[in-house]
Amino acid sequence: MPKILSVSTFKPPHEIQQHQAAELTRALFSEKFSNIERLLKVFDNGDIETRNICMPLEWFEKEHDFEERNSLYIKHAVNYGVQAVESCLEGENTLNRPVHASEIDAIFFISSSGISTPSIEARIMNLLPFRDDTKRIPIWGLGCAGGAAGISRAYEYCLAYPTANVLVLSVELCSLTFQKDDYSKSNLVGASLFSDGVACALVAGDYSNIKASQPMPKVIATSSKFMPDSEDVMGWDVKNSGLHVIFSKSIPSIIKKWLGPFVHEFLDVNELTKKDIAHFVAHPGGKKVLEAYESALGFDSTKTDISRDILRENGNMSSPTILYVLERFMENKPDTGDYGLMAALGPGFCGELLLLKWE
Repeated sequence: MPKILSVSTFKPPHEIQQHQAAELTRALFSEKFSNIERLLKVFDNGDIETRNICMPLEWFEKEHDFEERNSLYIKHAVNYGVQAVESCLEGENTLNRPVHASEIDAIFFISSSGISTPSIEARIMNLLPFRDDTKRIPIWGLGCAGGAAGISRAYEYCLAYPTANVLVLSVELCSLTFQKDDYSKSNLVGASLFSDGVACALVAGDYSNIKASQPMPKVIATSSKFMPDSEDVMGWDVKNSGLHVIFSKSIPSIIKKWLGPFVHEFLDVNELTKKDIAHFVAHPGGKKVLEAYESALGFDSTKTDISRDILRENGNMSSPTILYVLERFMENKPDTGDYGLMAALGPGFCGELLLLKWE
């Protein structure tokens, strides 16, 4: 079965404390909300301490049209993406040798926070020495589910082509979508939660000539699930000024009702139970989302400790976030034979599950 041999992450240059984001939001929104102090408690209750963004905080005090936002998205996505790819191919702590870009057979590019044609991975291929026959598979619109879905699609590619080496590059610059004149509660919640991040993973087929220097997670199986008629749960409302966040307060309750049967069915098909899962690689959509995971799956809070740490240190970066979580698990070097469950949810409404085994 295909293996995940290397994961790298990249933090954009501007680190902000949660109280700084709250102060900016108070300054921008106080005249529109009579109960602003009560609403700002969302910044304190989310278990987020720091976040990284691609622009300095004062940039968000001014108006910016869609053209400016998207130009910044392309510029920074290419720059940060190059650095994440280079670090992943170096594989300092997991690969037995550096990998040259010419050894990569396919690139899955995952994003939902900006638009680019040609897509970002094509622009990166002009800066790094990839082969000109490298397959390009850009995937847009999966939001927080995108990182897990990218690994799933790379796994399937490597099943079809067992000698293949595949990159999954996930770039989200959610901060660029912040709308200073959008006084909806969704925008306020988004301002308290979302941030920018970049991650890259190397997935290799069974007959790849690239090897790891330690036990690494093998992908055993994957599953996708779609909830019909749920477009209003999360996503973007596209307007002249850019992307406006749609974020339903019902997400935690949906997870509690919907995720449990999805996971248990997936484990049953693979002849496992939740007791067999040593590591829960969960996308930390937010504090309430993690609590909903625990309630739905019957996991105690220790199973989500790493996801909580990533959320506390980075906020919700959308699609790359789960790869930050996976990287932390890999750094902790799970025992050979350990099973892991990778889970992420996104717009659609949809879910993506992967069964991992360290070998």
